[in-house]
Amino acid sequence: MEYAIDGTIKIEETAQYDVVIVGAGLAGLYTALNIDGELSCCILAKEGLDISNSWLAQGGIAAAVSNDDAPTFHLEDTLIAGAGLCDEAAVRVLVDEGPRDIAALVSRGVPFDLDEFGDLEITREGGHRRNRILHAGGDATGRETVKALAPLVARRPNVTLCEHACFFDVITDTSGAVSGLVARKNDKYFQLISTRNIVLATGGIGQVYGASTNPSVATGDGLAAAIRAGAKLRNIEFIQFHPTGLWSPRPENREFLISEAVRGEGGLLKNREGVRFMEGAHELGELAPRDIVARAIVREMTDTGEDHVFVDITSKSEEFLKRRFPTIYSECLGRGINIARDYIPVTPVQHYLMGGVETDLNARSTIPGLYACGEAAYTGVHGANRLASNSMLECLVFGRRAAEDIGARRGGAGAALTVPQIPEIPVRRRPDHGFDFGALRARIQGIMSECCFVIRTGEGLRRALDETDAALRRLRDVYVDSNEYLETLNIATVAKAIVEAALARPESIGSHYMAL
Repeated sequence: MEYAIDGTIKIEETAQYDVVIVGAGLAGLYTALNIDGELSCCILAKEGLDISNSWLAQGGIAAAVSNDDAPTFHLEDTLIAGAGLCDEAAVRVLVDEGPRDIAALVSRGVPFDLDEFGDLEITREGGHRRNRILHAGGDATGRETVKALAPLVARRPNVTLCEHACFFDVITDTSGAVSGLVARKNDKYFQLISTRNIVLATGGIGQVYGASTNPSVATGDGLAAAIRAGAKLRNIEFIQFHPTGLWSPRPENREFLISEAVRGEGGLLKNREGVRFMEGAHELGELAPRDIVARAIVREMTDTGEDHVFVDITSKSEEFLKRRFPTIYSECLGRGINIARDYIPVTPVQHYLMGGVETDLNARSTIPGLYACGEAAYTGVHGANRLASNSMLECLVFGRRAAEDIGARRGGAGAALTVPQIPEIPVRRRPDHGFDFGALRARIQGIMSECCFVIRTGEGLRRALDETDAALRRLRDVYVDSNEYLETLNIATVAKAIVEAALARPESIGSHYMAL
């Protein structure tokens, strides 16, 4: 095992819980809602509840809940998008149980959009051959869902929410099972928590890349800690680059997403000359799976020498666009783009990780007591390319399953736990004030954006491996008591693992595309 901490850290606070959930997005909150009320549970949030991929999710939640749909149709579309690499058993769990969890959200007050008859409004997105996408707040599904669930979690007497707690390391006992974790609170002091069950719901890895729709906290903390603890990861070379991030002439901390739902409502992809380029590229045109659309955009930009293309939704009225896409309409208008009259400039950006910590159908990892759900997990449902809006459903189904499995295996819940022994860890040198974590982080992001993007080459990946390995070795040689150090270490750890996985798969499949 490896650790981000070193042998000189001082533990200033200890705590004990039956379950610790790391992450306060949809996966973490829904897991907490389903944890047995007799089990003490702590949710560690790196920042506040409004900083997560879930909060930012625009697209919606896919589920076979309409009269002309069925789980078997949802299964077929998911398997097609996954390019043959989905775990069919996991997909069956997702599509069969998903409607049950949607019903649970409705009963808990999630304000899904309704049609003129008062029924759930169900739309369509890329890769889906039937309408099965539910939205809330038009294009604010994640925010509205988290806003509805967070107060319910807060009212559960067995759940404690701990914000501004940065997760460092998993601690295991002599048998290799989870015995606790180390977190840093308020970037000031360390806390050691005794627990037999950790649920990683830490979200994505967007900050590994220079341009991402993920928030600044998405530094791969759960994956990196799992790697250090020896958990098995799978399929992390499969990264979804959303075709339509809002293009900006200047770098941004987080790229704004032009949801796939815009194309689902008739938005067309065009070049600067106003010519469509998805016709003939795929039978579904603009609604082809995201990897196909992203590659088509990259090729179009290469052919034309441009750094962006456009989405044209001017066929819809301003009234419709304000109602259906209030967030997108407002954001674009603030940048001088009226989407009812103007083309929307877009470019592919990092968006979602299909792989992650390998889990079984009950969200268990290869380390006893360590679970994973949501984007941090490889459940097998996404394969080589995630079907649009399946991610929020995955959070629900496998978050609930993790909670149910923990409840079923609760054993000595409430019994006193032994304070976990932090193993003897070497003391690493303290760098002088000249160590620039920001510059190292930017260098990793630059090489990943250049060499491990939508279209990859063996030569580029080998160069990326050299760069990320050198960065990781440099970071492992030092130690700094700060979240900035941890995040840079985690970015380097995950970046190297992604490149190694990509090099190990020389063939092109799904979102992993190797140019000849």
